[in-house]
Amino acid sequence: MAPVAMSTAAQSLADAKPLSFWLDDPGRPEALPALTGDEHCDLLVIGAGYSGLWTALLAKEREPERDVVLIEGHETGWAASGRNGGFCASSLTHGLPNGLERWPEEIKKLEELGARNLDAIEEAVARYGIDCEFERTGEIDVATQPHQLEELREWHQELERRGFDGVEFLDGDALRAHVDSPTFLGGLWDRRGVAMLHPAKLAWGLKQACLDLGVRIYEHTRGLELARTGTGMAVRTPYGKVLARRVALGTNIFPSLVKRVRPYTVPVYDYALMTEPLTADQLAAIGWKNRQGLGDSANQFHYFRLSADNRILWGGYDAIYPYGGRLSADLDQRPETFLKLAGQFFECFPQLAGVRFSHAWGGAIDTCSRFSAFFGTAHQGRVAYAAGYTGLGVGATRFGADVMLDLLAGERTERTMLEMVRTKPMPFPPEPLAWAGIELTKRSLARADDNGGHRNLWLRTMDRMGLGFDS
Repeated sequence: MAPVAMSTAAQSLADAKPLSFWLDDPGRPEALPALTGDEHCDLLVIGAGYSGLWTALLAKEREPERDVVLIEGHETGWAASGRNGGFCASSLTHGLPNGLERWPEEIKKLEELGARNLDAIEEAVARYGIDCEFERTGEIDVATQPHQLEELREWHQELERRGFDGVEFLDGDALRAHVDSPTFLGGLWDRRGVAMLHPAKLAWGLKQACLDLGVRIYEHTRGLELARTGTGMAVRTPYGKVLARRVALGTNIFPSLVKRVRPYTVPVYDYALMTEPLTADQLAAIGWKNRQGLGDSANQFHYFRLSADNRILWGGYDAIYPYGGRLSADLDQRPETFLKLAGQFFECFPQLAGVRFSHAWGGAIDTCSRFSAFFGTAHQGRVAYAAGYTGLGVGATRFGADVMLDLLAGERTERTMLEMVRTKPMPFPPEPLAWAGIELTKRSLARADDNGGHRNLWLRTMDRMGLGFDS
């Protein structure tokens, strides 16, 4: 970045609060009391992010008489569920290309289930009166380099050949008529497969819906230890314990109480900025009339969208893996990444020179080697888990909740019969191999972006091993 550009980027960050814009909300609900003493229930759900909230809610919808307890180590939605970009996608497989590569025989079913899942989220938001700024505007995958445009054109042709509709190819002029940036060469608009929403308000709304159905929720209550007891399970907490017939784990990036699951995920830190609200003139300068979400097509990509009050969220690009998979609040702030993101923002939208950022934040994504969730049971079917959503969990966690409930019930359903559900990703190796492999992959992806998309020997080897990192 040139010195003048760096100075401009730095000035734009001067007033940015070091916390998620979504969580910095006067309507944020008060935390509920911690569990003290012992509790008994039919189903214990651990973790009050999307995964746990959907599991508790769907459990009560399936069986209203079921006694459900939900515990959360901090507060509802405080981690990934309150820090993401607010893109709620229908894809269960981290995008159609990843799903087609890994499960070609069942991709039609996976896409159908994903579309039904997004429809069900939209219906639940309406039915429970969840004011989460839900907008089903779709998402545009944007080309900013000539090789990306050609890849998008070829992919659109492949989609048409396979009978996948609802995706429109936009040339440069057509794309810039939707959103104007001198860097945009064209794009693919998925019209119905992605919704925009306020992620924290979705979590808080699901919390209230659970309470209204009779779920007992305890916050600031960590699950410390999981053990068999009689025909059920016991979970120790700081001030008591919960005895439950069945347990569902929605802890995602945090260390699983089923220890053998831990090698399947690593934390990757992602970062985002939020601008101040745009004026009418600023909004007109970029012409973002239809409010779609956007993401560019590079390996190191940006995702960006409008909020309800016409701020621009701008995130992505840097993906930081801490050695040893260390989780730390210190990693939620990374000024060098914020500076880089701010500079790239003004390269994309030079019309917005002078805009300042109001918030800057980061957080950990639970990443697995196949980029989409995996599932399983432990303790002879008394415990179920879902993890590894790799950044696309806003929508897919509801599907994962249904899978966990199916598994706990011992039911053979269209979900549990899927190869995606029955198989696991490749676990990550121990350190220092994990760190070395992830760093080599990141550097190779950056070189591919600078070299017309050409994937080097390392990336081609990862592709052959089913570890085809593409983001």
